[in-house]
Formats: sequence, C-alpha cells, structure tokens
Amino acid sequence: MLSAKGFDFTDNREICAIILCRECTFDLKANRLPKFSLANNLYCGELPEQFQDMTWVEEMTCAIYRGTAYVTRLYESPDPSQPWVFRGNTCAHDVNVISTASVLPLTPDAVNDLLSVIFIGPGKYSKECLKQVFHVRKHKIWAFLVWLKKYNPLYKEIPLSIENLNMYPDGDVMPEIEKRVIYEKRH
Repeated sequence: MLSAKGFDFTDNREICAIILCRECTFDLKANRLPKFSLANNLYCGELPEQFQDMTWVEEMTCAIYRGTAYVTRLYESPDPSQPWVFRGNTCAHDVNVISTASVLPLTPDAVNDLLSVIFIGPGKYSKECLKQVFHVRKHKIWAFLVWLKKYNPLYKEIPLSIENLNMYPDGDVMPEIEKRVIYEKRH
C-alpha cells in the first residue's frame, strides 16, 4: 500500500523518515485530512484479474461521473510499406460541467460526446486504425458493471440497461467514433 520511495531509512534501519508531498504536508500541518489519503477511502483495492485488461473506453462506459474530455491524436506511419503502424497520444481535459449517469452503461453517444480523434497522415484513415485505441467488448462492460454493483456502494442503486449495452459491439471499435474524427492530411 505504501511506496518504498516514501521512506528514508538511516544506515542502521532503526529510524525511518516518511516523505510526503507538499500538498499532504500542508494539509497535515493545518490539521486537515489530505485529499488523497487512504483515510478518505480512495483506495478500493486491486481489480480482479478478469477486469485488468479493460480498455479506457470500456471503463468510460461504466463511469457514473464524467468530468473529463479526451482528445486522441493518431499519426499514420510515413512508410507506405507499413500502413497499419500508428503512433499517438491521448490528452485528458477537465470540462466545466460534471455529468452524472442515472443508468449504466452509458450510451455510445454519451461517451462519444467527450471524445475527439485527430487523424494525421498522408492517406485517408480506415475505421480499423481506431480499433486498437477505441476497442470495446460488451461482455466485458456488462461483467464489470455487475461486479461494481455488487462491490461498490456508489453503484448499488444505479440501474443497468441491457438496451444501452446492446448499442455496443462485442470486440469491435466504439460505435459512431468515426463521426468524432478530424482528418489532417500530412504530405
């Protein structure tokens, strides 16, 4: 639970100093509980092995609260012999309004409202190039929601919708994501 980098042992290992970040030190000196402390119940434990391979988009479909928009930039390989090699990054941006779900999973439209993709390359992108980044599996989403409902008190009262789940493919790219793509031709 604690990082080894947070401790400073003397040579004889009898005395140990705990190293805190500036924010936690300030809160403790002011006799306040640090925002990200374990005492605030922010650590919920490890996810079961069956959910450790979930994609970030699958996790978004299961989120009660959404306050972040994501912009992904994908660069096509300049080498024509490697048309399926991409590189890129995703940046998260806070939004002014936090959305709270009343039913889960979220619909693909609700998830897509917070996604943008900028595709940069010499040729037209194909939907297949988005599959690695925006891959969803509806069986994984449903299993995760059932698990969250059982083990996370925040999810106990949230209704689960088979209709919303059926809007997702099982093992394919996020529905309608291609409508969120901006294409920039690179020569």
